[in-house]
Amino acid sequence: MNEFFPGVPRISYEGPSTKNSFAFRHYQPGEKVEGKTMHEHLRFAAAYWHVMRNPLSDPFGPGTALMPWDDGSNSVANAKQRVRVFFEFLEKTGIDFYCFHDRDVAPEMDSLAESNRALDEVVHVLAAEQERAGKKLLWGTACLFSHPRYAQGAATSPSLPVFAHAAAQVKKAIEVTHRLGGGGYVFWGGREGYSTLWNTDMKRELDHLAAFLHMAVAWKKEIGFTGRFFIEPKPREPSTHQYDSDAAACLNFLREYGLLDEFALNIETNHATLAGHTMRHELTVAANAGKLGSIDANRGDELIGWDTDQFPTNLYVAVDVMLVVLGMGGLQPGGLNFDAKRRRESHTPEDLFHAHIGGMDTFARALKIAAALRADGRIADFVKARYATWDAELGQKVERGRATLADLEKLALSQPAPNLPSGGQEYLENIVNDFL
Repeated sequence: MNEFFPGVPRISYEGPSTKNSFAFRHYQPGEKVEGKTMHEHLRFAAAYWHVMRNPLSDPFGPGTALMPWDDGSNSVANAKQRVRVFFEFLEKTGIDFYCFHDRDVAPEMDSLAESNRALDEVVHVLAAEQERAGKKLLWGTACLFSHPRYAQGAATSPSLPVFAHAAAQVKKAIEVTHRLGGGGYVFWGGREGYSTLWNTDMKRELDHLAAFLHMAVAWKKEIGFTGRFFIEPKPREPSTHQYDSDAAACLNFLREYGLLDEFALNIETNHATLAGHTMRHELTVAANAGKLGSIDANRGDELIGWDTDQFPTNLYVAVDVMLVVLGMGGLQPGGLNFDAKRRRESHTPEDLFHAHIGGMDTFARALKIAAALRADGRIADFVKARYATWDAELGQKVERGRATLADLEKLALSQPAPNLPSGGQEYLENIVNDFL
């Protein structure tokens, strides 16, 4: 293994009492929880775009990140060097999966054909490093939002030539994801929306987006790619409104256009915040539909109105996440991708490790707490009892669509005024806090 991070050892478990900043306090990959190892439950992935490409700029200043391995050029040689750095990072953190955009790993060249050739060269190195280090691609995607051509959308662009360029880029990105054995492919509509309806034909744009996705499904089948297709909801920023605004909107779009069988959702915490929802709400909407595929593990800042992509250190939210994941039996072929960046002030290479260690330990603790809450059973029993009246004959008849208003009127007329039990919110929150 190269030594691009000479001051950082391989991160290992040392327990809650350790003072070593390069050690796990809670994450033990082989520790079993509910019959599976932490490694199997959590399936951590690193985001190539944040680890290797994020300069840590913000709207008020340029980047601060120190990247001594990067010569600052847009060359294929520099892109290949980044791959080797990244895999050392994966090996030292013990993260076995990663995610990328096509333009994160390889440069955008003067033509699409040149960009494709550059991507092929870098993918060859990615494949070799995967084989050498035993790492896997969780999912790939195409960057259809950074280049100025996509300023007015990609799959929803008013320009057919732009739409065609986006389609060609996605075609290639699916191919290389397939070549690397990726478990899935994500569609994130970073520019698929509008700034104003004065210049937007919404119906036509949605029809075009659906046509784009149908073509992607057809190509996936043609090349034999068996990975899962994911859509990632986000409500706004940079657009005033994005069509994939939250989990419910995505599911409705997929149903309307006959795509529901082909897609699951990749849910991000920071996007849930921007949508005005909790992460648990978004995960539950997706899971209830059988469409929770993968998770971008991060957090936002409720005092800042944009996508801050901070590392997940909120234990309460992480417990919410793991309760949903355990309840649905796991995320495979998805995982927990750290779509998170260091703060602009945290600019050293060592900060990359501190950030991921914190996120991994947070979710390891959350996994154990969620499993303990499930084993305790008091919350589940309370919820079951709260809906007990629905378990009787008439309730079952309603749920199966066999009851009539007359049936319910008969019950209402024959009984005294309903006595509604307490919802017990504070009681339940106290139970959770006991385990935290």
